Amino acid sequence: MRQLLEWLNLFRKIQTTETNKISPVHVKNRGIPVPKIGFDCSGCEHCVESCPTQAISKTKDTLEIDYGKCLLCGICSSECPSNILENSGFHHVFSTDRDELKIEFSRDQLKSKSTSTLTDRIKEFQDLTKGSGFLFREVSCGGNNAVECELNASFNSVFDLEQEGIRCVASPKHADVLVFTGPISQGMQEPLGSAWEVMPDPKALVACGTEAISGGIFSQGKPPRTPDLYLVGDPPRPDSILQAFRYLMGRISFSFPDALDFWRKKNSFGSP
Repeated sequence: MRQLLEWLNLFRKIQTTETNKISPVHVKNRGIPVPKIGFDCSGCEHCVESCPTQAISKTKDTLEIDYGKCLLCGICSSECPSNILENSGFHHVFSTDRDELKIEFSRDQLKSKSTSTLTDRIKEFQDLTKGSGFLFREVSCGGNNAVECELNASFNSVFDLEQEGIRCVASPKHADVLVFTGPISQGMQEPLGSAWEVMPDPKALVACGTEAISGGIFSQGKPPRTPDLYLVGDPPRPDSILQAFRYLMGRISFSFPDALDFWRKKNSFGSP
């Protein structure tokens, strides 16, 4: 019976995700909250007051969302009485610049607080890893293991992170990248620093998940240095992890504000 199944597998369609066809929007995913084009929410503070991480602020004409604090929980969208905020399904939220994740929405446009630029440190890392991939060590720093579950899923036959030459190793001494999750609790701050110190240069630090970026609903500890990549989600999807790692290696070009603006205009996100 097993031999028969093996023969059948030879004729079945390959299930592994084609990386060049991965979409930043998934129809079955809640994604980040995005205001409708042409919105007017003057005099309303429901989204600001309901956000558990204080990721949203507003003025009379603008709405600012710090996606580095966003849990993708959907509370703000459900609490919006005018249905101005929508769950977009957009989930490719990553950048090498923390401020690029802070987006200010006006009625018809959006702009970021910063523009991501590659530092010499990241360029050196890309020269090392673009062709061969990298090894990473993951350190859980007081999180709830949700990100770890998605990291594990990114190695399954659907996403197959290892096809990119990316592997998880047991010791940071063998790693090129240190991936940390969770808000960096007091007890894990020193172990995280120790893991970072024993890694050889050039190396990269990845804040994986919203808690790692901003602490989420918890107070945030101090990372060993400024992260080289910020990957939003609580937890991020495996395909988001895959694309973010490819971006870190320089295999794809990506700008979170530009990608979000393109999808927002293309789909209008339910403009009123």
